[in-house]
Formats: sequence, structure tokens, C-alpha cells
Amino acid sequence: HRGGEMVYYVGVDVGTASVRAALVTRAGLLQSTAEEPISIWEPQADHYVQSSAEIWEKCCSVVKRVTQHVERSQVRGIGFDATCSLVVLDQSFQPVPVSQDGDRQRNVVMWMDHRAEEQAACITNAGHRVLNRVGGVMSPEMQPPKLLWLKENLKERCWNKAAHFFDLPDFLSWKATGSLTRSLCTLVCKWTYCPPEGWDASFWTSIGLEDLLENNSSKIGSVTCPPGSPLGDGLTREAAADLGLDPGTAVGASLIDAHAGGLGVIGADVKGFLLPCEDQPITTRMAMICGTSTCHMAISEQALFVPGVWGPCLSAMVPGMWLNEGGQSATGRLVSPISSSSEPCILPFTGGNIYSYLNSHLSSMVNDGSAVDLLGSSLHVWPDFHGNRSPLADPTLKGMMIGLSLSQTLDDLALLYLATVQALALGTLHILDAMREAGHDIRTLFLCGGLSKNALFVQIHANATGLPVVLPDQMEAVLIGAAVLGACASQDYSSIQRYWG
Repeated sequence: HRGGEMVYYVGVDVGTASVRAALVTRAGLLQSTAEEPISIWEPQADHYVQSSAEIWEKCCSVVKRVTQHVERSQVRGIGFDATCSLVVLDQSFQPVPVSQDGDRQRNVVMWMDHRAEEQAACITNAGHRVLNRVGGVMSPEMQPPKLLWLKENLKERCWNKAAHFFDLPDFLSWKATGSLTRSLCTLVCKWTYCPPEGWDASFWTSIGLEDLLENNSSKIGSVTCPPGSPLGDGLTREAAADLGLDPGTAVGASLIDAHAGGLGVIGADVKGFLLPCEDQPITTRMAMICGTSTCHMAISEQALFVPGVWGPCLSAMVPGMWLNEGGQSATGRLVSPISSSSEPCILPFTGGNIYSYLNSHLSSMVNDGSAVDLLGSSLHVWPDFHGNRSPLADPTLKGMMIGLSLSQTLDDLALLYLATVQALALGTLHILDAMREAGHDIRTLFLCGGLSKNALFVQIHANATGLPVVLPDQMEAVLIGAAVLGACASQDYSSIQRYWG
């Protein structure tokens, strides 16, 4: 409370298919949340695009909804997180099209867009030293290959008109404050920026993108700061009017959505639960943010290089700590179509939640004393339907299923769903093993995100890895993480670690 008045922070999370906002108290409790869908267009195979104007409009709508019952003066700060999608704007900050069809509003190349596989492979083969910090392999989900694709394929329509390339989290903080300062989270994790030296000019020149270095790299960002740092003078008049908040309200430098989730769970207080990590440093924890895709976040005090795993990135999630980020490109996106293939015939019985229904059906299939895990012993899934992000770092890999029959009963669907979840859990074990081999000492998993609400997914992860799994009391860890950025920017807390304390 400040002067007897309750104070709040707002967290905004732009996920793959929706924008969410939360009003969060000083104690880190969610007061209210709101959600709006956002459009995804697929103009051709493996091209996924969005509109930055629509995304901002939805941000304004959800923020207005969560703050409607409090005084504007009670909202002390706001923070944004978003997917690491690429936003393109021209000299007057208007959208520039990123597709052959030339639709100007569709100016965002989504994180999961794999159009730049060829460019990513060329960058990998060139073997520049910046690859050391991305596990030795350039992913098509990072920004350099996407930028190269735009230059090679849309030179007239996009590249020559573009004056600003933003990571989506940085676009949102610019829209809110007018500040072009980029977050170290985005630039270090997705753009090959390396503090304290900054941009490596030889890298951009070697891949044919030396034009990005012009004017002190103004197109991709010349000023950076750690996540949660206050930006500009807070909300501009225009942004404040759009969001329904006071001008000057503090805005924290942004995070990528997975990193916000990691921030929201990895510092959780676990005293009194008899967990092996209770008296262990935070470096023994791995945060898993399980949504459309899954990100595996581990932090260390020293830089650790893990083949096939992104990082080490300094201060990209927790200030002063090195981050390694493993990941699986399709998890929720893989489980969903498999379990919904028979949805029409099942949903009348489920009250709408297909996963709860399949979980209880699997339990009913088990013989007394046996484990659900063993039901899948003759069905095997290789889950890399959208390539392997970690630790094989091969975007060309495909998925497969072995052991299918012609039968299509409910039992068959339940077993295929189980085998898919098991495959994802074994993929996590694969990533864990690579991290441990490189020097990480991970003893507990902290899960958040949509899939963490699925009891079977959580249990199978505990079984496959042999580690305790912790779920946060506040299930919306990503939104909490975004609100923490606003709290830090408001200077009510001097650092992210102080907020946990």
C-alpha cells in the first residue's frame, strides 16, 4: 500500500494465438485477467504471419478490461512479454508487408515461421563465432535467417522500405513509451547481440546483411537495457489513452514470453514442501514453459556451452545470471490435433475438456497395480513434427509414429495421446541430459503454461526424468513474470531478485 492506497501492476502476455493481461497485487496475486484472440495467417506452407496493429489493439482492449475497477493512479507499472516474432516497420513507423501478397497489415513474421530454413543452414555452415552462443546451430526461428530471407526474397516490397526491425516484445515497449531501447532478453537470445561488446559487425557482414549496421545499427537497435529497466518517461499520452492508464505510468523493458514464464516460476518460494531444491541455489532448477511449444530454461553463475541448446545468454532472464534455453518446437500444438482427431464423438461426454476425458479413460484401461505408462509400450512416437530445436538442433527432422493399426477406437486414440505425451517427456530428458553433461546440476523441474494444467503431462514428465515437478500456486506464471517487469520499472523494487525476496 502507498499512502493507504492499494497498488497494482499490469502484465501483458502476447502468446501465439491470444493476448492476455493481468492485474497483479504487490504480493504477486492475480486480481483479474482478460484474454482476446489474435489472427494467424498462413499465406503458404511454413509461412506464419500476424499484424502488429491488431496485436496492439488487442493489448489495449485486455488492459482496459483488467483495470476497469481500479483507479488509474493505483496502477504503478506495466510490463509486456511476447513471442519472439519479427515486426517490420518503415521510416514513419508504419507496417511493411512480410509476404509475397503484399498485405501491409501483415507485417509480423511469427516465431514458428520456418520459411528461412535454407538461410539458417547457410549461416550455420559459415561457422561464425556467434554460433557458439546458440548451441552451434542457427535456428530458422531466430531473427538473422528471417532477415536474410526478407532481403533475398522481398527486396523491393519489404527490405528497401524497412527502417525498423523489432522483436515483438520490443515493439510493444516502443509502442507504449516511444523508446527504441531494446531488451537484452530479445537481442541476446534471438539476434546474436553479445554484451558488453554489442553487435558483431563481422557476423552481419559475413552473411550479407552489412546494411543493418548503418547509422549505428539503428534498424535493429543501438541502445539496450536489462529486462525490467524503466523505459523513456513511461507511457506516452497516446499509449496511455489507448490503454486507459495514466501518462507516465512506468513501463519495464520486455521479455520473450517463455522467459517471462521462467521468471514467474524459477524464483518460487518452496519452503515447507520437503523438496530437494529447498536449500539449493536457484541454479538447480529448470523452468519449463509448456504452451504451443515448450521452452526449457536453466540458469548458471558461469557461462555454460551446451551443444544444440541456445545460450549462454547473460542477464537474458535473471539479471547477472547466464541462461541456457532448450526447447521443443511443437508440444501443445502436437498434443492438440492428436487428441482432437475424434473430438466430435467424445466431446458430448466430456463437458468440453478432451484431456481430462482421455486421462480418466487411460486410468480405466489400467489393470490393478499397473502403471498408466506401460499402456504405451507397443506404440512409439518421435515428436519432431516441426523439426528438433534441442538438443539435435535439426529443423529438417520430421515426426513419426510406430505401432499403429487400422483400429480407430477410443482406446486407440487414448494410447496415441499417451505415447505422444511420453515422447515429449523423453524429449525433455534428452535436453536435460545434454545440459547436465555441459555442467548444469538440475534437480527439480518447475512447470507453467497451458500444458502444465494437464495432470498426465506433469506426471509423465516426473516419471520420465525421475525428478520432482513443482507447479506454482499462481498458475499464470507468464503474466506474473510480465507484471514483475512493471513492478521493477516502477522502482517499488530495486531488482527482479528483490521482488522474489
